[in-house]
Amino acid sequence: MKIHQILNSVWLWMKHYKWLTITMTAMFLLAWLGYLFIIFGGRFVFDEKAVILPTASSVVAEDGTVLGKLYTENRDYVTLDQIPDHVEEAFIAMEDKRFYEHAGISFPAVARAVYRDIIAMSKVEGGSTITQQLAKNLFLVNDKTWMRKTKEVMASVYLERNYTKSQILELYLNEIYLAHGIYGIGTAADYYFGKNIEELSVEEGALLAALVKAPNTYTPHHDLEKAKNRRNLVLQQMANNDNISTEDMLDMQTTSIEVQAQQEEREPWLDDYFAYVLAETEEVYDLSREALKRGGYTIEVNMDPTIQKIAYEQMQKSDFFHGSNDAVDGSFILMEQTTGNLQALIAGRDFQLNDINHVITKKQPGSVIKPLAVYGPAMQLGNYLPYDLIPDQDINYDGYRVGNADDNYEEEVTLYQAVVESKNAPAVWILDQIGIEYSKSILEKMKINISDSGLAMALGGLETGLDPIQITEGYRTFIHHGEWIEARSIDAILDRDQEKVQPKERETKSVFNSQTSWNMLRMLEAVVEEGTGEAGDYEKALAGKTGSTQHPRVEDGVKDAWFAGVTPEYVVTAWIGYDIATAENYLTTGSEASTRLTKSILTEINKRQSLTEIFTIPDDVEDLPQPIELPTITDITASIQFGGFSILRGELNWTPAEDSRIIYRIFEQAEEGDRLVGEVEGQGSYTISQINVFQTGEYYVVPYNPLTKQTGEPSNVASLKFDF
Repeated sequence: MKIHQILNSVWLWMKHYKWLTITMTAMFLLAWLGYLFIIFGGRFVFDEKAVILPTASSVVAEDGTVLGKLYTENRDYVTLDQIPDHVEEAFIAMEDKRFYEHAGISFPAVARAVYRDIIAMSKVEGGSTITQQLAKNLFLVNDKTWMRKTKEVMASVYLERNYTKSQILELYLNEIYLAHGIYGIGTAADYYFGKNIEELSVEEGALLAALVKAPNTYTPHHDLEKAKNRRNLVLQQMANNDNISTEDMLDMQTTSIEVQAQQEEREPWLDDYFAYVLAETEEVYDLSREALKRGGYTIEVNMDPTIQKIAYEQMQKSDFFHGSNDAVDGSFILMEQTTGNLQALIAGRDFQLNDINHVITKKQPGSVIKPLAVYGPAMQLGNYLPYDLIPDQDINYDGYRVGNADDNYEEEVTLYQAVVESKNAPAVWILDQIGIEYSKSILEKMKINISDSGLAMALGGLETGLDPIQITEGYRTFIHHGEWIEARSIDAILDRDQEKVQPKERETKSVFNSQTSWNMLRMLEAVVEEGTGEAGDYEKALAGKTGSTQHPRVEDGVKDAWFAGVTPEYVVTAWIGYDIATAENYLTTGSEASTRLTKSILTEINKRQSLTEIFTIPDDVEDLPQPIELPTITDITASIQFGGFSILRGELNWTPAEDSRIIYRIFEQAEEGDRLVGEVEGQGSYTISQINVFQTGEYYVVPYNPLTKQTGEPSNVASLKFDF
């Protein structure tokens, strides 16, 4: 009965206070729903992509030189294992001393903040834990709604339910902004102290923790005194939390703040290489610039910082750049011949990112194309050898005529001489003989694809031209057994987990056989020693080819000046010219300038590392003999000597040339026609065993070149007679 009476009384009370009951029930349900909403609604605020922090990608050389970074936020991500305990403790002591105890939020502070959100209908600041700060920075950075604080709580609860405390702390320490465009304590450790995060002292870690509340206010680069006072407050909090002793705190608070000075400008010789690397990451690794800005990649490159700097410094010298005005520019490439790795790239004398990159800009190659498109293919075909004679004549090819640079013709020259003297007429004749399509098929093996179909391509007269990288790759065939390889600036790319990113397969092609390559190299060596590449000084082994192009609007003006060549270690290409060829922009010197520039760079490299003095002959080739220069003989004499089997004999004598390979043919004059009586090799005498003492014999000598099968001029005539 008592229970029945109690229930009846409750019913009467609820009936009497109906609206109050409804209101209390509604408030209870709303509170319960609100609690569930906060607990489980965080998934609608949480953004999985935001948890993957944008991390800077770094381009570094083998010696650690940083060429540059790409980022949306300048952040070098570090793991919690890398971060010293005292650095973690500094942040926790200052920002959230109960971090490991709470569930991500401070309920009293949150209740007040949510209440103020509702009353004010606007964003109101409230107490924040580390988890809340992380949630706000990750998910609500652009949220200006009056529910922002509520969303912050929801996201914080979600983080705590789905991430460990260690994961949350690691994200927080990498996400925070620490002034000067620096995000995360890994980047800050390097920026402020020039250290890895693992090397930070307690005081240094405390300074970083001091920056969080107002980075631009407390940075030591803006106000050293404020930074020190704030750092000392962090040390005080660490002592209060028993992270350090009071004695240690007092000692540390007296220490001065020492941060590394920041360079205002980066090294100007780095941008050239950096720009090429960015292009290669997209082409070879399929990594866009946007991916690099967020992905935290480490790009290890093949640049040799010493050589890169040498090339840059030599490019600044005005001695090599002669033009109508000071805007004359240039580029330089140095590739390691064994690997095809690019060790130096200068894209312009004062190159900056987004400038015209002359390393990859196509230009008319001039005569540097001759070994690639004419002479190499001709010898590879097997129909031509270095000492074969070819026409050097003014020939009309169905309306196309070409002249030698000096407008002189020798009727015929050796292929060797045509290369050394860079004659135009023989090059065009050879191309006409081997066929344009055949030449283009050889070029295509070197990834040189041209649409031209005229004989002008023998002289570099191309519709779109070639870029210096293509020329460098092509010339590598002459020093590396005829093998072409794709040039690469990147050695490896590691993702943020230090896993290698796989590149596209590197291409190689066999273009020329070893003998063709070696013959071409020897001829290019002669170009440097005695031909068009003589300008400048370099004491070690060098083979190469010059090239220049006529300015289209200025008579006697030069548009492009080239030198491309090889050493036993490197392949090099230098170009000098203008961004745009106009009537006001033209060179006043030709390829001798780019040749001297190249030799100057190699000389400076040789001072730091001894380069090779001679080219080593490969085992599978025969060396190309030096050319033979036939002498002019003017001192032949004749005399009769006693002795021997015939008692009397005739002796002819002359001064032989130093080259012992020359054959001397001895002729006797006669009315019915001159008669060959004999020959000697490398000697300056000949014995006539049978003579007619009653008749005078008239003799002369003709030198003969066994390489070219050419004969020289006859000598003077010597009379052989017996005086009674």
